[in-house]
Amino acid sequence: MTRADLRQQLADLDLSARSDEEPHRQRMIALLDSTPDCFLRTSFPGHFTGSALVVSADGTRALLHHHRKLDRWLQFGGHCDGDEDIVRVAQREALEESGIDGLILASPRPFDLDIHAIPAHSGEPAHEHFDVRYMLIAPDAAAFVRSEESHELRWFTGEETAALDLDAGLRRLIAKWQRLLARRAHQSPA
Repeated sequence: MTRADLRQQLADLDLSARSDEEPHRQRMIALLDSTPDCFLRTSFPGHFTGSALVVSADGTRALLHHHRKLDRWLQFGGHCDGDEDIVRVAQREALEESGIDGLILASPRPFDLDIHAIPAHSGEPAHEHFDVRYMLIAPDAAAFVRSEESHELRWFTGEETAALDLDAGLRRLIAKWQRLLARRAHQSPA
């Protein structure tokens, strides 16, 4: 995927049922159009990141990690480091941070769009991550390996995530996953 492909994909996304993401899409397109280095972590006040919600093979649990620097539960993801292929970034980061090989991309279309604030840290100014999010499916009996970026990794059901102190963007991402599960359960023959 190139920068032009991402721009077209964002422009073509049907957000009619996702109106809260429309401002994110507009800002992402504007960043693509105005900032040549928007895929580099040195692009301030914001740059693109790719992330993924990793779900179990049966779809009933999501794997989150407790991020060491940010001290909160998050989906897997990170900086593009110059790579314009956001899907590849999300897949790479999920593999690096979870240790799970063979993750399957549920769809090449973004599952969620989010722009969130990152506090100043280690000489970097406060800035924003323009996060393009996907869903990845773990293989059966997938075993994770905690990376140095995490305090802990854990599988959660949707109900269990309700008890966590999650940011609004991750709550929206999890709610979408839960709606997919509910639709699937409703469509399954008894």
